[in-house]
Amino acid sequence: MNAPSAAVVAAAAFVWLGMVLAISFLEAPLKFRAPGMTVPLGLGIGRVVFRAFNKIEALLAATVLVALAIGAPRWQITAPAAASALLLAVQLAAIRPALNRRSDRVLAGEDVPRSRAHLVYVAFEVAKAAALLTLGLSAVSA
Repeated sequence: MNAPSAAVVAAAAFVWLGMVLAISFLEAPLKFRAPGMTVPLGLGIGRVVFRAFNKIEALLAATVLVALAIGAPRWQITAPAAASALLLAVQLAAIRPALNRRSDRVLAGEDVPRSRAHLVYVAFEVAKAAALLTLGLSAVSA
């Protein structure tokens, strides 16, 4: 892989990883511990934050894919890049809509049971973080 493309991939992967760690594993759970935070308020804030976050993730994924297309990468870089993009795509196309439907019901005042979709989303975030770490390290060593 050429050096400029590898640098772009590494930078995008590490920025993306930092955002996943900061938003999904720090901000999201901590907001519900704030004094006076209600579940509906936390869900409303979470929807705004994750809507913006997911747009930035999509932009970073596109940046990685363009840099890969230009840079003639090896499979050690292509595989974690594809995994990261695929995990994001599944989150956006399948898991987030389920979470949004549930949060719509909570925000409408319904008393709904806990959802396993949230646990699935967290599992995907863990897998995505691992893929992004692998991608970043592979790009740095390219």
